[in-house]
Amino acid sequence: MNFFLAHWLDITTTVLGLAYILLEVRVSLWLFLVGGLMEVLDVVLYYDYGLYADCAMEFYYIAMTLYGFYNWKWGKSAQHQELPITHFERRYILPWTLGTLAAWAIIWYLLAFHTDSTVPLADSFTTAFSLLGAWALARKYVEQWLVWIAVDAVCFALYAYKGLPFKSGLYGLYVILAVWGYLKWLRQMRTNSEPLAI
Repeated sequence: MNFFLAHWLDITTTVLGLAYILLEVRVSLWLFLVGGLMEVLDVVLYYDYGLYADCAMEFYYIAMTLYGFYNWKWGKSAQHQELPITHFERRYILPWTLGTLAAWAIIWYLLAFHTDSTVPLADSFTTAFSLLGAWALARKYVEQWLVWIAVDAVCFALYAYKGLPFKSGLYGLYVILAVWGYLKWLRQMRTNSEPLAI
């Protein structure tokens, strides 16, 4: 019982995280409500465990949650129609690649030399690439799943190392679900037959 009391926040955010990714695979707008609640709780969790970059990242996620909900629901052109799943636009590839690598380097430097972080390289990697992943999700790009596969694999190891067993297990499952989500979104994009789930 003491174990569960000590890890209640980890458990709660893990359950919310599982619901979140399943809603994301289903292309459901509900993912933004569940994700917003999870992100608020993760601010506290990550701060308590010294994952400062991940903690700060949650504020970006909250902003992307609001943007993503609006964009998914009304983001297609002036008609305010539902945004379809598409490929990452070529014009964004170079700037986002350079920006993500620069963010990784800057965040690593800040964590390594200005905090007591014991995992600056991994923490900065997940944070920098999550910036890209969250934006690509909000834009409904199918390639966002590829970004999350890499981020989730690193998070799986990072959270296990930091003593967050439930969060670690969730991110291990995320890797599998992200592969499934990528394949499902590809199929849906090609057929464009499934309606937005509510």
